Amino acid sequence: MIDVTAADEISGDARARSNVVRLAAAQALTGANSAVIFATGSIVGASLAPSISLATVPISMYVAGLAAGTLPTGAISRAYGRRVAFIIGTGCGMLTGLLGAFAILHASFPLFCCATFLGGLYGSVSQSYRFAAADGASAAFRPKAVSWVMAGGVFAGVLGPQLVQWTMDVWQPYLFAFSFVVQAIAALIAMAVLMGVDAPKPAPADLHGGRPLLEIARQPRFIAAALCGVIAYPMMNLVMTSAPLAMKMCGLSLSDSNFGIQWHIVAMYGPSFFTGAFITRFGAPRIVAFGLALEAAAATIGLSGITAMHFWATLIVLGVGWNFAFVGASALVLETHRPQERNKVQAFNDFLVFGMMAVGSFSSGQLLANYGWSTVNMVVFPPILLGLTVLAAVSLKKRRAAHLNPAEVDGLIP
Repeated sequence: MIDVTAADEISGDARARSNVVRLAAAQALTGANSAVIFATGSIVGASLAPSISLATVPISMYVAGLAAGTLPTGAISRAYGRRVAFIIGTGCGMLTGLLGAFAILHASFPLFCCATFLGGLYGSVSQSYRFAAADGASAAFRPKAVSWVMAGGVFAGVLGPQLVQWTMDVWQPYLFAFSFVVQAIAALIAMAVLMGVDAPKPAPADLHGGRPLLEIARQPRFIAAALCGVIAYPMMNLVMTSAPLAMKMCGLSLSDSNFGIQWHIVAMYGPSFFTGAFITRFGAPRIVAFGLALEAAAATIGLSGITAMHFWATLIVLGVGWNFAFVGASALVLETHRPQERNKVQAFNDFLVFGMMAVGSFSSGQLLANYGWSTVNMVVFPPILLGLTVLAAVSLKKRRAAHLNPAEVDGLIP
């Protein structure tokens, strides 16, 4: 029996490794979608919106699309397999680029917001790449699979902002219009790459059974994982969304802004080459705590000055912090569900994360316009403190339970 189990794990890891290569490539191409939107959204928004306070609405619509797409992505993956969801997502990515270019050419703020919403739907599907990489893998390989797919974002960090830099002036005087056309082409290439992912339709036995979602969500470990994700991603998004417009308001150039976003995205995904190994060695809770602490450090840097170097340092430290916190929280989520529960639990977790991001993102423009860059950074500290407190409490409870009964592992599903 042990030999059969070991053979199954070896086979599952081999399949997962093959998928990781394609999913990492798709992550790199899909990252161009978010990079283009984040680098241009608030600037285009400021030129098209009726009020400067609405400048970040296009990025907020992207985040709303992230939230709106998470549960349908889980439902489609559960019914038809992950590959079908991936193809639908890349189709939304192509529409994002084409509609975004059309909106800029015709100076339509509502159409531009629709384009970024479609970009959010594309992004919501891409968020499931990290979980798809872990399907069928052994418990030891799962954190590495998640982090390696996230590492594909390093190339997105280079590709996306450079794509903007090279193409933003092609269709003068329509700034960034051609950037969205190239983004649509990147989505088409991602579709071709994802066609080869080995992600079959779930077996009929996997479509039924499992615990109710509420029972799973009440586990202390799931609460801690979801809460840390809800804090890590929205706080990063709040600062990143505001940064390009804040840099413009401080008299810095578009090149400075593009450079900052580029290295922010590299910092978001670069540590993924090592995050999985760190999680295996030190445990996910410690890695999450370290990531949240780095996000707080980034906000502190943001409060210390408004030169280009201050903005760049803020964005880089923020990206590294997000990586540790978010990849670690994702690894914690994988410990809270059984195989037949994965699609609904993962989709619910992402819905919580991106739903809260949407709420925070819609307020970021108002915060920046009415209260300034310093207030945007100060908002980061209370949620980070809450996340660290809950994470410490749940980890302490688990250690006490393990001390009293070594056979008990609270919230861990074998």
